Amino acid sequence: MDHTVDVLLEIFTWIGVGGFIVLAAAAVAVWAADGTWLCAEAIIDRDGETPVARWFDADGDANSASLSPEDVRALGDAETMTLWYRHGWRGRIRMARRPPALRALAWSAAGMLALGILSLVTGWVLYFLRG
Repeated sequence: MDHTVDVLLEIFTWIGVGGFIVLAAAAVAVWAADGTWLCAEAIIDRDGETPVARWFDADGDANSASLSPEDVRALGDAETMTLWYRHGWRGRIRMARRPPALRALAWSAAGMLALGILSLVTGWVLYFLRG
C-alpha cells in the first residue's frame, strides 16, 4: 500500500511541474502576442446609433473606436471611461490592461505548481516518517 501512495505522489509531482512549465510557457506566449496597450481617458460620444469612445493617444493624435455592447453595458451612463488602446493601431480598445485568457493561464500555472510542490513535500514527509 505504501508503494501505491509513493507512486501516486510521484505522478502528481511530475504532472504539477510539467503542467506548470507548459502553462507558464503558454502564458508567456499569450503575453508576448498581446502586444503593447497604453492607457487613456476617453470621452463617450453617444450622438450616433452606437456609442463611440474618443481619446488622444500618446503621440497626440485623436482616435476613436465604436464600443461593443458589453462595453456599453459596463459603462452605463458614464460620460468618460478609462480604456486601453493598442499602440500603433486605430480603433482597437479594451477596458482591461491584459486579456482574460492570460489571467486564466497564469492562475492555472500557479495551481499546477502548487500541486507539484504539495505532492513533493508530502512525499518527503512520508519518506522521513517511515524511517
